[in-house]
Amino acid sequence: MHSYTMELQGRILTMETGRLAKQASGSVLMRYGDTVVLVAATAADEPREGIDFFPMTVDYEERLYAVGRIPGGFIKREGRPTERATLGCRLTDRSLRPLFPKGFRNSVHIVATVLSMDQDCPPEPLSIIGASAALSISKIPFNGPVAAVIVGLIDGEPVVNPNQKQTQQSELHLMLTGTKEAVMMVEAGALEISKEDILKCIEAGHQVIKEIIALEEQMIADQDIEKVFVAPPELPPVIVDKVAPTIREGVRAALKIANKKEREDKLADLKKELIERFLGDYPENESVLRKIFDGVLKDTLRKMIVREDLRPDGRSSQEIRPITCDLGVLPCTHGSAIFTRGQTQVLNICTLAALRDKQMLDGLGIEESKRFIHHYNFPPYSVGEAGFMRGPGRREIGHGALAEKALEPVIPSEDDFPYTIRLVSEVLESNGSTSMASVCSGSLSMMDTGVPLKRAVAGIAMGLVKEEDDVVILSDIQGVEDFLGDMDFKVAGTEAGITALQMDIKITGISGDILEKALAQADIGYKYILGIMNETISAPRPELSPNAPRMIRMQIAIDKIREVIGPGGRVINKIIAETGVGIDIEPDGRIFIAAVDPEGGKKAQEMIEAIIREVEPGEIYMGKVTRVERYGAFVEVLPGKEGLLHISHLDHQRVEKTEDVVKLGDLVEVKVMDIDEKGRINLSRKALLPKPPGGGDSDRPRSRRS
Repeated sequence: MHSYTMELQGRILTMETGRLAKQASGSVLMRYGDTVVLVAATAADEPREGIDFFPMTVDYEERLYAVGRIPGGFIKREGRPTERATLGCRLTDRSLRPLFPKGFRNSVHIVATVLSMDQDCPPEPLSIIGASAALSISKIPFNGPVAAVIVGLIDGEPVVNPNQKQTQQSELHLMLTGTKEAVMMVEAGALEISKEDILKCIEAGHQVIKEIIALEEQMIADQDIEKVFVAPPELPPVIVDKVAPTIREGVRAALKIANKKEREDKLADLKKELIERFLGDYPENESVLRKIFDGVLKDTLRKMIVREDLRPDGRSSQEIRPITCDLGVLPCTHGSAIFTRGQTQVLNICTLAALRDKQMLDGLGIEESKRFIHHYNFPPYSVGEAGFMRGPGRREIGHGALAEKALEPVIPSEDDFPYTIRLVSEVLESNGSTSMASVCSGSLSMMDTGVPLKRAVAGIAMGLVKEEDDVVILSDIQGVEDFLGDMDFKVAGTEAGITALQMDIKITGISGDILEKALAQADIGYKYILGIMNETISAPRPELSPNAPRMIRMQIAIDKIREVIGPGGRVINKIIAETGVGIDIEPDGRIFIAAVDPEGGKKAQEMIEAIIREVEPGEIYMGKVTRVERYGAFVEVLPGKEGLLHISHLDHQRVEKTEDVVKLGDLVEVKVMDIDEKGRINLSRKALLPKPPGGGDSDRPRSRRS
């Protein structure tokens, strides 16, 4: 066993290998504070045949025993990954994938299992560091190591790996991955902060990343592992020299077709023609011919962009595609909007509900619920394909979470707007950055609903093409530029600052200078989009959608809660049944009444007010007879509050039977005479009746209760 330790931001970071999971190609036990994550990396002995991609799978496994919990439900074991686990898996995958050698086709499986969870030390960075270390001490070819940190921003200063208390105070939550030389991956949510603060935090985080990598390098040096050699993929020069020149001009002409479907069809025809033309000469090299075509396509596109500032649809590097915004497109929803940018189109629907409809969370975090939810759907028809409709995959969860992160800072607080808010983004067309289109359409649909957002939010996706020392940063990339380019950099924000960003790269990192230029160009781009959105709607509608429930908020004394609920929920269920509203009661005495019908909401409020109102001596009430006894009648003067109307107080004249004056269900006007030391209410009817001629009462005294 080998163990390596360092102090990292006031806590101890430990990497251990050689004790656990020894049959994996490489395994490392990570510990930071009291968080413990086991990461194992395994590779197949032989490459997979017939594929043209790197087959790596990352699984991020949460175990509820890590926080001392037993899973809910009947089965009592962990089921499908939580959203946080899926996002943790994506973070690890995106950090590592660019660092494997080209042409490596052996299946690689990385499993990160959270064994113990300290809320001050999130496990996601440990998954990335552990995966890098496990790969580095195995025979698997890997151009690492990499490391990861979380960076916060408190009082304008970066804080690396903040604890739970600091996280709650922070304006930024930034996950940063890098090598010693460059930044590899960025994922962040922020409270409208400046691009200068973002860059400052990235620089601070990268300095700490270098310290962690130094510890990894100690472990790697002690292992003395001989890596599997992967020969760089090469195509036969004779075939390349003969085939490539024949298609360059055709590919170049096809790339100038602005319409995505027409361009893809033309390129497919060119590839088919190439194979038909040369397959007779090279009958066993169809895959080689396909790779030659793909290589010419990539090379031609990149040179067009770098040397000519010419993109497939004719735009310049900073130009944004035409944008249209449509509001209120669905009649029965609470709010809706369609955001179209070029051939990317997203329909977003906003739905409001009572707070009881919050999403309950059953994971390793301390949060148990959330009231703002964004879901993202990506059907096959959005890219012109016939496919299968299944549950959300990692892409849908990742894109939905990024848009949710971008919009969350402008959502009104629960005190100001006591609703659960659900957004659903339906991708109708896709040709670049549907996640950022979801941000724009989500902002528009909430404004259409009347949600009092602090400000509108927009987003943009940036690209990068780097050919040796020549670098071009692209605004508003489309699909082919993302696929054949070097970077996908998404930035969202308001006029006041950045709310979210995400960066993935396909090369071995980018410098701080390039990142600064990309962020500055993105800032201009998303604010341009904001301007177009504001021409459609510049502020939330002053009134909520007529289809949305109205929320009435009340505050009652805590000791009155049981009276409103009633035995077995009888009282509150009666209110709901009679008024058709939804009612949520919080432990601190807050009551939220959700009513689509304003009259029903008002009636429910009045019924609750009547329940909590105290019966006062000397007051007159119109009550309902709820029980008749020989000694008198019980009258409900307020909901849930009964008093005794004694037979001697029914009339000035002597009454032989209670039923001679009042019957069950009668409405009777009574006066509260007194409330005794036990809280019993004594009522009188005769106190409100005129005295008969001659005055006096003929009633003889009777006992109060039998």
